[in-house]
Amino acid sequence: MNRQEILEKYANEEDRLLASRLLDKIEFVEKRNTVENTEFLDMRQRQLLEKLLRDIKVNNYISYGGYKTAERTAIIIYPDKLEEIFKNELFDYNAIFSVIKITLPNELKGMYSHRSYLGAIVKIGMKREKVGDIITSKDGAELIVLKEAEKYIKEGLQALTRFSKAEFETIKINELEVKEPKTVTVKVIIPSMRIDSILSEIIRTSRAKALGVIKEERAFVNHELVVKGSKEVKENDIITVRGKGRFKIKGIVNNTRKGNLVLEIEKYI
Repeated sequence: MNRQEILEKYANEEDRLLASRLLDKIEFVEKRNTVENTEFLDMRQRQLLEKLLRDIKVNNYISYGGYKTAERTAIIIYPDKLEEIFKNELFDYNAIFSVIKITLPNELKGMYSHRSYLGAIVKIGMKREKVGDIITSKDGAELIVLKEAEKYIKEGLQALTRFSKAEFETIKINELEVKEPKTVTVKVIIPSMRIDSILSEIIRTSRAKALGVIKEERAFVNHELVVKGSKEVKENDIITVRGKGRFKIKGIVNNTRKGNLVLEIEKYI
């Protein structure tokens, strides 16, 4: 593995730094024979690093964020000696993650949104990469965090006025109760896999208005802002449209006689 050659492939400095940190983790696993993990990644970052792992033929890793459908995940790399433990799902993820459970007082229940909790994280000066999914409910929220940052985050949030009457506790990752998102499967007919073609069908609008959504910076693929209608979308990509919802591309299931594509999509409801 030639580190310099690998890193030269990344034109974006942030991507290059992300890849460099992953290579450091791999070296630590090889030298120390221990488990190493990245910070929390969004979907685009996860895909970038998983591609790197495949390219350099590293197979002993898993992407996990506290539950199976977590949006923000860390990549966990492990030595050969622990391969069976991970494959049999026997690894104790409490060694990496903690969950901060916040219960709001009666007068504040239903008042705080995901943005409220995320804003509080920023206010106490914590890096977003230390915090995974924030699971909100009427009663409060459960924050999945890296264990190393749990104490700082918990103490910082407790000191904020908005949470002065809230109850805080740390629970184990296996005590987390997450309702799996409900989806419905729909099929759309499109001329190509361009994002503007797909958008016009999934939000039921014209191609011109779909381009308007893109210009208004409301469309994202794998959490990355879409800037051109010509962007090609692939199987398993997640499309998010502000104000319209979230959609997962399942794949092309057929072709019409006119040469159009029949695309199957999961819509989150």
